[in-house]
Amino acid sequence: MKIRLHQFLSKCGVFTSKNEVKNSIWNGEILVNGTPMKDIKFQFNPAKKTITYRGNELNLPIENFYFLFHKPAGYICSRLNDQEKQFGKKSVYEFFRNNVESTVYESLITVGRLDEETTGFLLFTTDGMMVSKITNPEMQIQKTYRVQTENRITEESMELIRDGVHISIDDEGFTESYMTRPANIRLSKPNIAILTIDEGKKRQIRRMFGTLGNHVIQLHRLSIEDMNLADFNLKSGQFRQVSKSDIESLIIS
Repeated sequence: MKIRLHQFLSKCGVFTSKNEVKNSIWNGEILVNGTPMKDIKFQFNPAKKTITYRGNELNLPIENFYFLFHKPAGYICSRLNDQEKQFGKKSVYEFFRNNVESTVYESLITVGRLDEETTGFLLFTTDGMMVSKITNPEMQIQKTYRVQTENRITEESMELIRDGVHISIDDEGFTESYMTRPANIRLSKPNIAILTIDEGKKRQIRRMFGTLGNHVIQLHRLSIEDMNLADFNLKSGQFRQVSKSDIESLIIS
């Protein structure tokens, strides 16, 4: 993540004007790794270079950003690697490219993940501590989904989900077995349920219903705790900036 020297100096909170920034560079008062740098357009990575001014090290202020995104189907929740690009995969990060500052874009991470075909509520942030808080299993943060299945959802299946479902996975030599935590579930239609879980293992909801002999054909996350996607009037593929205090009051408190 590179930035021009004059942009870095303007953001670091030491200088009161652009002229002061320019003069400090041209006067040789700005040192990059101990060497005067008089090129105002010099580009560098602040994480790899040390910038000093009159003996004091300069740093960019830490400002975190938070976004709520309405995830559409067909996008993965990671940045694309070369193999994924070759297979024509699409990433949720592309919605932010060119729509937020490049320094923000490069630092964005998702708060947990939704699988490729799952839609709905997804948080992005530059705040790693916030990600750790929300995704920490010990916090038991509740996430609510609308689940549409191929067949009707029986009362027996709902009781098993409320008690916990034993899931066994054997995927190309990888074996895992676990019991899901008790969940809340209610029907809105014979094959559509509103499900709330307080954990988030990989493809957990799809595997829960698959274990019970019912295939999930559509999965949409409605909310995390008291933060509801519907309250933010976002269409599929849209995002908006939200405040840290909103997240803390609606999700963490």
